[in-house]
Amino acid sequence: MPNGKFRRQFFKRAVLAATVGGAIAALAGLLGSSRRRAAGTQPDELLWLEEQEGARALDWVAQENARTLAAFAQGPAFEPLRGNILAALNLDGRIPWVSNYGGQYYNFWQDQAHPLGLWRRTTPAQYRKPDPHWETVLDLDELSRQEGVEFALSGITPLEPEYRYCLVSLSAGGGDAAEVREFDLLEKRFVPDGFSLPAAKSQVSWISRDEIFVATDFGPDSLTRSGYPRSVRRWRRGEPLAAARIVYEGARQEDGVLATHDPEPGFERDYVLRMIDSRRAQTFLLQSDGGLLPLDVPLDASATGYREHLLVTLASDWEIGGRTYPAGSLLVANLEAFLAGARDFNVLFAPSPGRSLGGYDCTRDHLILSIMEDVSTRLEILTPGRGAWRRAPLGDARSLSAIGAAAVRRDSNEYFLSVGEFLRPPALYCGNLDTADAPELLKQESPAFDAQRYEVSQHFAVSQDGTRVPYFQLSRRGIARDGSHPTLLTGYGGFEESLLPEYLGAGAIGWLERGGVHVVANIRGGGEYGPQWHQAALKRERHRAYEDFAAVAQDLVARGITVPARLGARGGSNGGLLVGNMLIRYPELFGSIVCEVPLLDMQRYTRLGAGASWIAEYGDPELPEEWAFLKTYSPFHNLRPGMACPPVLFCTAVNDDRTHPAHARKMVARMRQMGLDQAYFYESDAGGHGGSIDNEQAAFTEALVSEFLWRHLAA
Repeated sequence: MPNGKFRRQFFKRAVLAATVGGAIAALAGLLGSSRRRAAGTQPDELLWLEEQEGARALDWVAQENARTLAAFAQGPAFEPLRGNILAALNLDGRIPWVSNYGGQYYNFWQDQAHPLGLWRRTTPAQYRKPDPHWETVLDLDELSRQEGVEFALSGITPLEPEYRYCLVSLSAGGGDAAEVREFDLLEKRFVPDGFSLPAAKSQVSWISRDEIFVATDFGPDSLTRSGYPRSVRRWRRGEPLAAARIVYEGARQEDGVLATHDPEPGFERDYVLRMIDSRRAQTFLLQSDGGLLPLDVPLDASATGYREHLLVTLASDWEIGGRTYPAGSLLVANLEAFLAGARDFNVLFAPSPGRSLGGYDCTRDHLILSIMEDVSTRLEILTPGRGAWRRAPLGDARSLSAIGAAAVRRDSNEYFLSVGEFLRPPALYCGNLDTADAPELLKQESPAFDAQRYEVSQHFAVSQDGTRVPYFQLSRRGIARDGSHPTLLTGYGGFEESLLPEYLGAGAIGWLERGGVHVVANIRGGGEYGPQWHQAALKRERHRAYEDFAAVAQDLVARGITVPARLGARGGSNGGLLVGNMLIRYPELFGSIVCEVPLLDMQRYTRLGAGASWIAEYGDPELPEEWAFLKTYSPFHNLRPGMACPPVLFCTAVNDDRTHPAHARKMVARMRQMGLDQAYFYESDAGGHGGSIDNEQAAFTEALVSEFLWRHLAA
């Protein structure tokens, strides 16, 4: 059953997400609203740049790319830097992260010999060896050669419990739109005349061997205003897709629908999720007669079925059954009793100052909770019993780290455990909650750089309204507080996504290894302190996120780490909107800015890509009262001739079907019109919202960004 994190990922993926499967790709589409246009709408002479692959737009892109590459990809440092980053990305000693399908471990792997990647498998026994034997299941490079299309593997949906068949999502060029094809894991081939969908923003879930739930583009009027499927259907093998029976059809002004099947033996259930917006959804149980039974929980809560239990995570306070449960709590009740009218909950987690719920996963008999305390995490095991659930710690939580655990498979109490730290390569362990034994070390990643010279520390800045904002600083040991250090400040601040400690890996080569300081800001809008931290920067309060980021920049200067001329900012997607506002609101604080796959035109964002699905986060520019605050943080509309902007590099991709490359294109074109020639632009020809389809492309872009920043901040 989809939980809250699944629901959020339906609407937004983090810019650097690299895992295959699990979340559904965000769905792109144009908003066709009958409502009146926002007050003060200005003519936009740059609309031709919104033609994603229009000839005039692509000619403009080619000219801008040439200018940027001539400036920053031709120097003597570029090629060695690109090569070193690529070598780190292709490092043999990386951990091959795996998923357990039917007792075998599956992994997606990219390296120099297989740039598009191998989907492969091995046994648990082989995986424990230093050099496992891998069996190739699907070779993306060979498939791409055969079909003349560069495919990215964007999703795997296995049929449980047999795990012979799966539905494979293949994206041309790395965009969000993907084909779906049925695949035979035993024969290692696509199933002739199997389930198949053309490229679209689809969501699929197995019901049985011969039936699936499918939400896709069914033709005219089948998408919501956000471009998501507005209906979900049951599709039987052999019947035309058009004949599939509608399970639920939502309203066009909402964001979409999906359905999932929970195959847990003895607890098989079907769920339908009505996406009202990116913060609210209604969950239904699908009855045997086709009726829908709504779960009576708040629309902004996340409801998850776990065997006989109902788990509810609250985004706002909930008064029910004579009690008030605070936002950020995790509650549990018996599902059948709840459906019969009982409202008795056990509190599995309650927030407190500085402490919030990071998430949870389910093994056969236990829950594993991730608890965040000042942006570090620890784990607890919760076991159901009579009355209160028993709890015990799990793993060794270290300071300034993110420890995480996930079930190996649903029918056992085995779990994978990993620890994320900025400077220490990750390690992967496997344990079993049926025993008291310490988890077994399975894999230790080889270091991508020498971390002995560096240190990580956590600090707190004070924002404009007095809020303490945490941030991490990574630098060489014992640096002088003389303001001399090129410093790169990064952040996100949206959609309740948290920036937790994570190994820098290849990312250190382009910055730390060159002598720079790396800083991660945990600003409001994220989820580091629970739903309140997120909600504090919604819509008209969005400026709080920008004030937080600026406060961190000012604190770095006050502490003597850097000076504005040596301080850079970098962010992507919602983080691109963040640093776009640094360019407009706080240009005096920064020496250069890198703005990637951004949102920038907040008057037309709902008409570009998947933007309409983010109205609950930002606001609706079609409503005059909301455009009144949106325009204050729309970078495109706040450019002025003669502004003292720092040098800025905008990066995007021609096939980004989530935020749309027009945001970056139009911003640079407008800056050109105003004589603000310190703007540079680079648009890749593949990669989608993630920015790259293979390690070659990722290394090139990272080297380009590093060169741009270093030349402006280290001179």
